[in-house]
Amino acid sequence: MFDKLTISAFDSTALGFALRDCGVRTIALAGIAMEIGIEPTVRQATDNGFVAVVIEDACGFGNREARDRSMATLRFLGEAVVTDVASFCSALAGPG
Repeated sequence: MFDKLTISAFDSTALGFALRDCGVRTIALAGIAMEIGIEPTVRQATDNGFVAVVIEDACGFGNREARDRSMATLRFLGEAVVTDVASFCSALAGPG
């Protein structure tokens, strides 16, 4: 567990080091505020070499217009894989 004191979970924390030490290369993101915490975390994750998977329908928001801009930016930049809960769970379950 890390205390998140900034907008991105990677900024000013040891999260990146801990994930690399554990061999993690891909992270899935869901949370409360797409436009405040999730988008910056996704962008910094990709800047740090992680593959970011955004589970779009598991992400809340405080302002719909800001959330829509965040998602449009992530899609435009192509930095993240965007999916939904059902598809993500299906992918984790594997074939048949």
